[in-house]
Order: sequence, then structure tokens, then C-alpha cells
Amino acid sequence: MIATQERLAMGAQQCGINGIGAVTGYGWGRDALWEGLSGGKIAARSVPGHGPDRDQTAWVAKVPDGGDELDGPSRFARAMRGAAREAIIDAGRRGWQPGRRVGLLHAAVLGDLELWRDFYGTRGSDASVRDYLALMPSTPVSTFMQEFGFHGPAMNVSATCASGNAGLLTAKAWLDADVVDDVVFVATDLSSTPETVLHFNRLGVAITDTEPLQACRPFQEGSRGFIMGEASVGMVLSKRTRNPYAHVLGGAMSHDAHHVTSVDPKLSELTRCFAEALASAGVDASRVRYLNAHGPGTKQCDRAEAAVFDALFPAKAELFSVKPLVGHCMGAASAVEISATALGYDRGLLPAPPLVAPGHPRLLAGPAVPADGLTVKSSLGLGGHNSAVVLAPPD
Repeated sequence: MIATQERLAMGAQQCGINGIGAVTGYGWGRDALWEGLSGGKIAARSVPGHGPDRDQTAWVAKVPDGGDELDGPSRFARAMRGAAREAIIDAGRRGWQPGRRVGLLHAAVLGDLELWRDFYGTRGSDASVRDYLALMPSTPVSTFMQEFGFHGPAMNVSATCASGNAGLLTAKAWLDADVVDDVVFVATDLSSTPETVLHFNRLGVAITDTEPLQACRPFQEGSRGFIMGEASVGMVLSKRTRNPYAHVLGGAMSHDAHHVTSVDPKLSELTRCFAEALASAGVDASRVRYLNAHGPGTKQCDRAEAAVFDALFPAKAELFSVKPLVGHCMGAASAVEISATALGYDRGLLPAPPLVAPGHPRLLAGPAVPADGLTVKSSLGLGGHNSAVVLAPPD
């Protein structure tokens, strides 16, 4: 069990994840995400026209059509507002009441690619003022604030594939600094257009021609890379509720400043990021029970995370990555994966994917009942972004 003094120290700085909403390749809603992950289902499907040649299919975990038409003209706008709204409703059911200053943070990297492609390609850069404003990444944020009458700060956050962790840490910083009473955090990435899939395939990291569990095997032999995915995940963060899914204790970010795609082989900045995340949370590495890893299935990323995991964390600690199931959701990846841990704490099951090949000796071999201890959620963004967040189960 976590020592009493350590729990008291954590109580002074932790914030709770009080509501969760999700739109993923599994479908619209938090329950669809949980049913998919906990059942070991694969979110990706073979999608026509997304392969290296336009007449080929590709395995992609795309968000299906759906949502409320009043939320906007595109899947991106509808998913962003749908996930955030579901999180707010969920938090209310769990006892959260909005404070006077509710802020909104939106983690988004490439934005609404489908609208922009239509604007330049189909419309010839011509659109009504209303339709043009819908292209702006600030518009879904502003219209959402109007819907709920929130008056705290509202902004977008972008740190490539580490954007989810970056947004969560920014939200906690706002709460710690008393800038807000509560934060609605949402991470959205619906960028798996044929063009994006093609270029990540050319980079040698996205696999399109093989079923996910055969292509993406984080920390296992034979892994070739990742299957691309899409998602929007909303969370309500506050220090004022007593029934959270999980506590956010702290975290850290660093940058390799090494290469536009490759991880610095010295691992000095990645290691520092993990160490500073623990220091920020006020906990010792011996308290860590799980690493919910970035784990994209690429050799260099998996090797780097495994090395830091082995160097820093105790022998009882285990690791896992849900990317073989939900796909690599890019700018929304760590938000999806944090939700997997938070829902896992709440429902008594960590939804790790099955093992399909020999791998790291401490890799979870499928779903597991969570043991007592902390979870570190790491996320490595393209270009050298390192991030780690420390999560604790509810009291």
C-alpha cells in the first residue's frame, strides 16, 4: 500500500480525472472504447483507398461517421465536441459541479484535415464566411465554451504525439496556479486521411498491409511498427471532487534536440523526463507498478522505453501498450491511453493486449487486475518530444 505520509503529500498536489468521454475507432462513446479494449478487440479495419497506392486498402482505426450534425460539418468537430460533452455529463453524474472558472484545453496537431482538403481541392479556396471560420482550430473551442457558458481560459496545445500528455500537464498547471477551478481537456486527432497514412508508411513506421496484432507488437519480437488510428478523448479535471477515476500526481516533459524523427540513442533527456516526472509527483520510483508505455511497436521507441523502464523502475513493475488494439491515435494517443488506465482502475481491469510473440519479461500478457501502486504514462512525440505523467488509483 502507498504510505500514509506519501498519500498526504500527494493530496496537496493531485487533481482528479472526474469524467471521461471518447470517440475512437471502436465507435462513439466511452463504453464503446472500454468494451473494445477490455474485450481485446481490434479497432482497425481494412479501409479502401488508404494504401500506398490509392486503389489499395489499408488497416486503419478510423472514427466512423456519427455525432451530432449541430456540432459542425465534419467528423473532427463532431468528435471533439461529442467527447468533451460526454466527459462533462459523466463528471456530473459522479458528483462534479462546475466552478466559476472552467477552462478548456484542446490538444490538436494537424487539425481538421478533411475540411481543409475540401476547401483547397474541391472548393478552390472558396467558401462562405461561416464555412471558412469552421476551418479554424479555435472555432470548435469557442463554440464549445459558448454552449456551456464557460469563462475560463481556452486554448489549443500541440506537441505532436505527446500532445495528450502536454495538455494534461498544462491543465494540472492551471489548477495548481489557481488560474481555473476546473479544466475540460480534450485531445482530437482525425488525421488518417489517405495522404497522411501514405507518408507515415513512407517513413517506415506505419504498417498498412497486415492485421494489427501481426504488425504492431510493442516490446515483442517481430514488431514492424504501428497501425494508424483516430480518436477524440475528453476529460474533466478538478481538485474539488471525491469520486475520480484516477489522480494526476505530476509529470514532466523534455526535448531531445537531436533529430527530426529519431530518438536520441543516449536517452539522457528521456531518462531525465521520467525522473523529473516522479519528482514532480513527489513519489519514489519504488512506488511505480505499471508503465503504460508509448509503445508504438517501432524498434527504436520500444528499445528506448524498455531501457529507461529497466533502469528506473522496480523489479515488480510491469509494462504494456494498448496501441495494437486502438491504433496509434497520434495527437490524441496518450489521452486514449490514459483513459485506458483510468477506466481500468475504475472497473478493476487493465486492458493490456495479448502477447503474440516472445518479448520483454515484464510485459503484461493480456488483461490484468490492477495491483496496488502508481502508473507512469509515457508518450514520445515525433521530433524529440518526451513526456511522462504519474497517475494514482482513486483512494
